Amino acid sequence: MSAIRTAVFPVAGLGTRFLPATKAIAKEMLTVVDKPLMQYATEEAVAAGMKTLVFIVGRTKNAIIDHYDKAYELETELALRNKEGLLKAVHEVVPPDIHCVFIRQPEALGLGHAVLCAEPVLGNEPFAVILPDDLIYNKSGPGCIQQMVDVYNKKQGSVIGTQTVPIAESDKYGMVAGPKLEDKLSRVDEIVEKPAPADAPSDQAVVGRYILTPAILDKLKTTQRGAGNEIQLTDAIAELRKTEEIFAYSFAGRRYDCGSKIGYLEANVEIALQHEEIAGDFKNYLKNLNID
Repeated sequence: MSAIRTAVFPVAGLGTRFLPATKAIAKEMLTVVDKPLMQYATEEAVAAGMKTLVFIVGRTKNAIIDHYDKAYELETELALRNKEGLLKAVHEVVPPDIHCVFIRQPEALGLGHAVLCAEPVLGNEPFAVILPDDLIYNKSGPGCIQQMVDVYNKKQGSVIGTQTVPIAESDKYGMVAGPKLEDKLSRVDEIVEKPAPADAPSDQAVVGRYILTPAILDKLKTTQRGAGNEIQLTDAIAELRKTEEIFAYSFAGRRYDCGSKIGYLEANVEIALQHEEIAGDFKNYLKNLNID
């Protein structure tokens, strides 16, 4: 049984829905309270035992690379000023036993193509795929990827994170259907990328968390362009399902769609209200807020 040791982060997108904020910075570096979206995602992976973090980046994503690099000048200045708490926070961005790999996606050919770009690092082992736009917060329990790793360890098959969405929104998601096996867990018998509501197989939508067996890489190599004229990971998973059992897992935790402005604002408000440092003050501010 192979352990899940590698997480892939496809982060080459342009983030056009957040322009002009994302004109000069990566959308994944937008902050929720005091941490970039990207860091929430990597912390989730590290907490689940990942040791290698693979970032699939584009030409405009230097801020991500810099965030995971050592900042000698900043760290020296913090040490000289005895800012031990801040220095600790900087060091914890990349724990000492974590290896970061950055791979350039030469063309914006879709999520499936981005995952395939990681092949030289992945070898013949299962791996996680995490989309930082989907911030999944589970303060009282294990992170989403840890939950899915536990499912993989029991079932020895690919696992897709899912949640219930209104059928009217099915054309925004990959949608899955299949029989329920146990609480929160189903078998995937059908998976379709962004179907019209009338064609949706169920109300179960794929969100940005996957545990995939290495066989997906061969499927991706032969996957033709699909929705949006891109190589869709969903289409490759549909092919993989013909030869391997695949599972859908309805995770515990709150998902924030931080690829949308309203989801991003919801994440900031709700996570701030649970933040150890500012929760009390922020709650008082909201209680007394009076906007004409």
